[in-house]
Amino acid sequence: MRFAMELPPLLRQLREDPTARGAAARSRRSERLRPRTSEADRMVKSVCPYCAVGCGQRVWVKDDQVTQIEGDPDSPISRGRLCPKGAASEQLVNSAERLRKVKYRPPHGTEWEELDLDKAMEMITDRVLAAREAGWQQERDGAKLNRTLGFAHLGGATLDNEENYLIKKLFTAMGAVQIENQARI
Repeated sequence: MRFAMELPPLLRQLREDPTARGAAARSRRSERLRPRTSEADRMVKSVCPYCAVGCGQRVWVKDDQVTQIEGDPDSPISRGRLCPKGAASEQLVNSAERLRKVKYRPPHGTEWEELDLDKAMEMITDRVLAAREAGWQQERDGAKLNRTLGFAHLGGATLDNEENYLIKKLFTAMGAVQIENQARI
């Protein structure tokens, strides 16, 4: 009497599922898994915040919390692909280490204090206006200048063209002449 001999797993896979996308890739655990996107309330399109490329992202949200971020296949720039930083941007949003309050260390202080956002914005406004006033040049040798050397602006490469345009307009309107962007350096 001949007994049917069962094939070793590797040979069985090569005969029955050579691409390893069928039964060979399944287990009891994998059968129970569901994508994080299936539980989401909605999906919104966004742009990756890390560099000036502007890769498209699909952001899935459940109960107003980001649950998954993936590349947007409809994006003509990235066509659904993200670099490692873009692919990990969900961690940027949901990290327990993310600061969610304004931190301020006063001059000569040794400890950080939490500030209310409105108070922090007032402090920034006061300091920008004071620097503008202290560095204001109305004219020189009879030539009208209407500028300040009291502050400068260095933009980051994560800003898109529209944001850089608005920042340039804002700082020019305040009289600044030292305006540059990291993307051009």
